[in-house]
Amino acid sequence: MRPLRTSLVLGALLILICASATPQDEIKKRQVELDNIRNQIKEYEEKIHEQQKTEKTTLELLDTYDKKGTLLRKLITRLKGEEQRLQGRIEGTRRGMEKLGGQLEFLKRHYASYVTSIYRTGRTHDVELLLSSNSINQFYVRNEYLRRFTEQRKRDAEAIAAKRRQVEDTQAQLHLQLSEEQRVIAEKGNEENRLTDLAAERRDALIRIRKDKKNVQREIDRQIRAAKELEGIIAQLIEADRIRKEKEAEQVKKGRLPGPVPPTGNFEQKRGALRWPVGEGNVVAHFGNRLHPTLKTVTQNTGIDIAVKSGSPVISVADGEVATIFWLPSYGNLVIMNHYGGYRTVYTHLAEIRVAEGQKIKEGEVIGYSGESLEGPRLHFELWKDREKQNPESWLAKGR
Repeated sequence: MRPLRTSLVLGALLILICASATPQDEIKKRQVELDNIRNQIKEYEEKIHEQQKTEKTTLELLDTYDKKGTLLRKLITRLKGEEQRLQGRIEGTRRGMEKLGGQLEFLKRHYASYVTSIYRTGRTHDVELLLSSNSINQFYVRNEYLRRFTEQRKRDAEAIAAKRRQVEDTQAQLHLQLSEEQRVIAEKGNEENRLTDLAAERRDALIRIRKDKKNVQREIDRQIRAAKELEGIIAQLIEADRIRKEKEAEQVKKGRLPGPVPPTGNFEQKRGALRWPVGEGNVVAHFGNRLHPTLKTVTQNTGIDIAVKSGSPVISVADGEVATIFWLPSYGNLVIMNHYGGYRTVYTHLAEIRVAEGQKIKEGEVIGYSGESLEGPRLHFELWKDREKQNPESWLAKGR
């Protein structure tokens, strides 16, 4: 019975090792995604090279820097994920090697014991066992036992050879995984250096742009256009929400869905006590009409601008769902949160986004990290009730 149990244990072990391996199609899919990001980065690098040929630094160059930076951060995040997955696979492979090595040693000891026993007793013991049978039935039973016992030993010898090959294959797999891990770590380090260099180039470009009044005026014009485009995005979200609710109501009417679920959350009750989207920072541009300090032009601020350190965590002010992730000139990367009951919040100038569209978010959960506008490190924050812009400061908690 011991040889049979050994075979079952080895089979279960092999199944476990195979099951823990990452499917090849999943690996290929992630590789395709990484290659797509790399190709997009290369396209922006070529675009930057062309834009830098002009004598003046333009806002479009700044946009390209931002888009390239977003992709670099995305690539670095993916590479970190690949590194963690590889580390898990390497650890699993090492554990598998230890188990395989232990099973191989067990089989070798077991087989060596059998060979030693045969050498000492020879085949005489088997003949004596058969001749000492008390009946012809017992003779046949013992003969069948000896035949199967011999075949099992033959299979044990074959199992030892197969197990050696498995150990060698696993060792080769481990070496490949370690090499791949080193490659990923090296690429991640290179991309982090490129991101650092890009940030320095962007800061230099910002300094030059801020000195050019034409660019400053153009940025104001772009802000006005971006605000109108953002208003259009909000309108599209409202319309999509209306259509969805009508379809749900129709399904309820036909009996295909249960009764309507009441809206969740208590956003309305949070007026004056709403959590701030950043842990610290000062409001440098309030809601409503705003006089530009240099150009003396009056524009409308559709939210508030909070001066924060670049890379500060940006959090959701309440429970909700990520309605959309977008990029707009002047606003850069932005996230719109749906808080139900018609309330939405907008977070712009994000250097990095850590959420996905449709994702459910809890109050205080990090949705991204702040970046920098033409006027400096900023978070632009807006609050809407349906199509009506709200003054965020009348909602946010006082004296934080």
